[in-house]
Amino acid sequence: MFTRNRRHRHAVRTGLALTLPVAALAACGGGGSTDVSAEAGSGKGTISVWAHQGQKSEATAMQNAVKSFNSSQSKIKAELKLIPDKDYTKTITTTDASKLPDVMEFDGPTMANFVYNKKLAPIDSHVSASTMKNATRANKAQGTIGKKTYGLGMYDSGLGIYGNKKLLDAAGVKYPKGESGSWTAKEFTAALKALKAKDSDGKTLDLQENVGYGSEWGTYGFSPIVWSAGGSLLKDGKAAGALDSPAVVDAMKTFQSWKPYVDPNTDSKAFTKGRVALSWVGHWMYPDYSKALGDDLVVLPLPDFGNGTKTGQGSWAWGIGADTKNAKAAGAFLDYLMKDTNVTAMTKANGAVPATRTALAKSPLYKTGGPLELFADHLGKPCGDTRITESCVAVTRPVTAGYPVITSKFSGALNSIYGGADPKSTLAKAARAIDRDFSDNAGYKIP
Repeated sequence: MFTRNRRHRHAVRTGLALTLPVAALAACGGGGSTDVSAEAGSGKGTISVWAHQGQKSEATAMQNAVKSFNSSQSKIKAELKLIPDKDYTKTITTTDASKLPDVMEFDGPTMANFVYNKKLAPIDSHVSASTMKNATRANKAQGTIGKKTYGLGMYDSGLGIYGNKKLLDAAGVKYPKGESGSWTAKEFTAALKALKAKDSDGKTLDLQENVGYGSEWGTYGFSPIVWSAGGSLLKDGKAAGALDSPAVVDAMKTFQSWKPYVDPNTDSKAFTKGRVALSWVGHWMYPDYSKALGDDLVVLPLPDFGNGTKTGQGSWAWGIGADTKNAKAAGAFLDYLMKDTNVTAMTKANGAVPATRTALAKSPLYKTGGPLELFADHLGKPCGDTRITESCVAVTRPVTAGYPVITSKFSGALNSIYGGADPKSTLAKAARAIDRDFSDNAGYKIP
């Protein structure tokens, strides 16, 4: 029961709720050559709004935002419908575009598929220039296809390594003091060995094994290894040569070698109870970890496999339904939703990284000098999903309608590799499966 709840919280806080079967999401038809532009309408009247129903505090923040919007003016009335997060993506996928709301939330990696299937329209002409300008670069990277913006999020996400300073110091392990001093993969492995020598059961690392690697956590949590090794999940529309390159294979062999040091974490308390000194996870664990460790908690970047430290990013975002007849009113609602008051209330509710520049700068956790400044620094150096250089850090999961296939094949391969499968043949098989699907679907091209 506790583990299940932890998984639920994980999905809500990071946007990793991509639970719909691949075939149902990826092969919905659509993908024609006609672009979709929503009707501007009068900018007045009632608009429908759909959002995922996450933890209670998030739902309350959303309800308050809608109530405040309605009372702030008299031209537009927003009607909110909350849908349980476990059913949310399926609901959008199985609902005809003509019956979707004027404004809808969506899990970031699903956006391109909804655009491909003509369920989302560009928002550029309907939200204000100030709203677009205030969105962080990483936020816009997730919501952009070509030169068009289809979504903006109130919050973002980030990955890192939490360390127990007391245990690290006792083992004589020197740890990074910021992004520029990230461990190399070799140094990280050496740290695990040094910690093992001082650990009763030799388990010194938490990789959230209890969540399962054959899920979206597998892709979100460990694709940074691929990017840091100089590879990619998809490059120029193909996985072969990018996902299964020699450097990625070597990196996955290193990942596989860590298993003897990993605590299975079946009770979700490996780090808080001091059983391990290191935990590879995201921003959402900070409240629990900070409460348990206090001043002994340190926040570190992920190890560098040669192409610089990398992190995943992205979460739930907002867009405009393609068949709306009142995009002007929908845009006005999005403008209001992205105001600091609402972004701050939401990120206070879920602990996520604010996805607007002004709210981020004022955040007690993420501002300069804050305990989670590292996550903000990483998101301030976005790669997008294509130009993954050594100098950028936050990488967007592939913005393509074929993403469900990519994440399914990669997370499945990762799970097999962790279980002992040969990295080279396993990654090659996954790459071939992805490329075959993309070939069958004409590359999931979006105009």
